Amino acid sequence: MVAAGILLSRIAGLVRESIFAHFLGNSAAADAFKAGFRIPNILQNLFGEGVLSASFIPVYSKLLGEGDEETADLLAWAVGAALALAVAIFVLLGVYAAPWMIDAIAPGFHGETRRLTIRLVQILFPGVGLLVMSAWCLGVLNSHHRFFASYAAPVGWNLVIIAALAWYGPHVTQARLAIDAAWASVGGAVLQVMLQLPQMLPLMGGFRVSFRRVRKPLGEVMRNFGPVVMGRGVAQVSGYVDNLLASLLPTGAVAALNYAQILYILPVSLFGMSVAAAELPSMSRLTAAGGDGVAEVLRRRLDGGLRQIAFMIVPSCVAFILIGDRIVALLFQSGEFTRRDSLYVWATVAGMSIGMLSGARARLYISAFYALLDAKTPFRYGVVRVSLTFVFGYLCAIPLPHLIGIPQRWGVVGLTASAGLASWVEYAMLRRRLNQLIGWTGIQPRYLMRLWAMAIGAGGAALGAWYLAGSRGRLPALVVIAVFGVVYLGLAAIARDPELDRLKNYARGRFASHLRA
Repeated sequence: MVAAGILLSRIAGLVRESIFAHFLGNSAAADAFKAGFRIPNILQNLFGEGVLSASFIPVYSKLLGEGDEETADLLAWAVGAALALAVAIFVLLGVYAAPWMIDAIAPGFHGETRRLTIRLVQILFPGVGLLVMSAWCLGVLNSHHRFFASYAAPVGWNLVIIAALAWYGPHVTQARLAIDAAWASVGGAVLQVMLQLPQMLPLMGGFRVSFRRVRKPLGEVMRNFGPVVMGRGVAQVSGYVDNLLASLLPTGAVAALNYAQILYILPVSLFGMSVAAAELPSMSRLTAAGGDGVAEVLRRRLDGGLRQIAFMIVPSCVAFILIGDRIVALLFQSGEFTRRDSLYVWATVAGMSIGMLSGARARLYISAFYALLDAKTPFRYGVVRVSLTFVFGYLCAIPLPHLIGIPQRWGVVGLTASAGLASWVEYAMLRRRLNQLIGWTGIQPRYLMRLWAMAIGAGGAALGAWYLAGSRGRLPALVVIAVFGVVYLGLAAIARDPELDRLKNYARGRFASHLRA
């Protein structure tokens, strides 16, 4: 259900970005919008889904598991009230401090690009504040094992922006269109919250706020909140390091980085975040129950989740490296977004693919630490990753292109590749520490090698299909992608892969339940 909701929202996001690319391409206005949107995202990343999932869901799920629904309801309302107050304060500060944040986050912006970015940040901040409250709704729904509505709600946000881009795009300048899209983002955030309320409110009873009656569980949430905010802050710093370094590169690097991140996050969210998000409430209830067999059951859940992630992330990595230009062209290449831009974004996302598997698996390990009420360990290892990202990112993005004699714009590829290597270091440390706590977890090397072999075989078949097609265009690109998927799943069926059987059995069960209903 998590993956289905995420899939719908990501498809809507890809449509949004395709229209955005058509009208804005890799222009200065596109750079301004992408950088401007990233700045208020500080708020969403510090107080949004990841933080609430780590600090609020474990405590809230524990109360629900103990049958204390009244205290759980009071806790949810108390967290919502405190969050709303904090978000309101930060929104006001963000609108006021926008010029100074631009200087810190995108020092390479000057003149009209800088002024446009400031204006966009001031518009976007209130909308991002509403997205934080949407994450609070998601925390409540997930704890009750209601996954689909919360993860599909961003479809509404995307649709409002798509409508604005399609309506105003042919008639206004690129700078004006960026501003219109920013206002649409605020309206979409309102819709995203409203879509979750009908399912969430009946689960919580009437509106009641009593901080005194939930002092103990609220204290647990707050104790978790600090380390998690710091951990998310570290992750946020990593994103801003990339954006800062990209702003020092020629025009188009910031936009290309963000287009590539949209492609990167699609498989990571579908097959990494979905597993981690679905497992967190279950693991939290499991660890709250205690007992001698907790470590063994936790290991089984982790190993199963890791296999699920690898089964779909490995072919995603191979696809982005071997046929990434076809994927980028299919989604973005039209209007202002040219073939040259497609190749640029392909190279950027290929660099990101280096850390895709490690990043997706690290999310599941982080969820396990959060279920154990340990937010400090992911924070410490996150600091290591960000430090490595900054040092190697700078070296690979700024001086390296000059040293090897390539244009400076290609430094963005070195930037993403170095971030991928840092992700592997973080993953190795997370796994090693958790294995010390609960015993060995992971995937057998033989199984991983088989996945890579199947994915590379599918990539070879897809390239052969492209060669036989002999032409460029969206239809041949779609055929190539379809060939890749069919061949990979066909090879998995021949090998009798257990994860494919698991997916087929689940699909049959869902279909049968609908027939019975």
